[in-house]
Amino acid sequence: MTDALSTLLAGPTGLGTSAARFASGLTAERLSEPEAPAVEPVHDPAYAYRPWGDGTASPLYCPVTERIDDALAEEVNRRLVAWAADCGFSEQECEQIGKTGFARLVMLAHPDCDDPDRLLISAKLNAAWWAADDLYADDTALGARPAELPPRLALATAAMDPLPSLGEFSRDLDEALAGHRVLISLRSGMEHLRQYGTPAQSQRVCYSTFTMFAIWNAYAAWSHSGKQPPAWEYIAARQHDSFYTSMTLIDVLGGYELDSNLFYDSRVRRAAIQAGTASVLVNDLHSVTKDLADENPPCNMVLQIAADRDCSIEEATETTVALHNDVVRDFQDGHESLLPVASPELHRFLRGLRSWMGGGFEWHSTSPRYRSTPTDS
Repeated sequence: MTDALSTLLAGPTGLGTSAARFASGLTAERLSEPEAPAVEPVHDPAYAYRPWGDGTASPLYCPVTERIDDALAEEVNRRLVAWAADCGFSEQECEQIGKTGFARLVMLAHPDCDDPDRLLISAKLNAAWWAADDLYADDTALGARPAELPPRLALATAAMDPLPSLGEFSRDLDEALAGHRVLISLRSGMEHLRQYGTPAQSQRVCYSTFTMFAIWNAYAAWSHSGKQPPAWEYIAARQHDSFYTSMTLIDVLGGYELDSNLFYDSRVRRAAIQAGTASVLVNDLHSVTKDLADENPPCNMVLQIAADRDCSIEEATETTVALHNDVVRDFQDGHESLLPVASPELHRFLRGLRSWMGGGFEWHSTSPRYRSTPTDS
């Protein structure tokens, strides 16, 4: 446990506080004990078993959706589509960005923010990340080529995290960064973020994105070699390529800052990685049919399990649902174990993680991008 979290758990000091320190010490000692095996938690109204897809698969244990404000989503979407046009996306691409519903995603995932301009930060970056994923990494019909991915992502890092000028050697870089809509959108999204976020928050978003990019390169290598990873290797990589990246914006949109030593504390980071992983498993479950339609299908937990076990998509879907539900229960237990920590910002951030999972589930269930449901094959 880091010093920051240990200090917050230590409780008050001074005359007359020995009893409080004793109780806090018991709490800290109890929190440091090995974790008990996962068990079915006492019912919490913030969570529910939620049907999904066509309803034939088992339900997902997931936080409830806290807010649905379609008018707010429509306003953010209007601004997002105009921004996409300014970044150089075609009229058809702008229409697709509007229909995919990134504005609705951020409205659902950030219920503690009702400022359209702050929500637009996350809508822009999520749209830019998805564009990079589709155009560079995933969708061969849109020009994704495994062999071309690493140099494309190298430029993407430069777009997000501006480099010092190196005179004549920067001219070609500057032209390249201004010459592709994905790079323009990544740079623009980060510029908007820096208007509201601190330097630490901005760099946090950059570095989580760059970790995600590194995993995309692993996917490209697997695809290029024709060797698909086993499910255990895929999900290990996927934990660094998840909605955790989007969740790094939770406190920026909420108008506060979670101290870096708390944000990166191992127990808080564990909770954030779990929330991101649970959300990306929801994505994999909803993406099966879309992924199978690609001539070079991207990695997907359901597909990797089906290949490993030589089982049907239906059976692999049930295994993925069970894994998702276990991850959410573990997150719920970890959240409860951090309740004694005396940090309002931490508790707001943890609630934000929970809210993101609930909103992300709702978005995947209603987005046109994921209309199709998995079928046996």
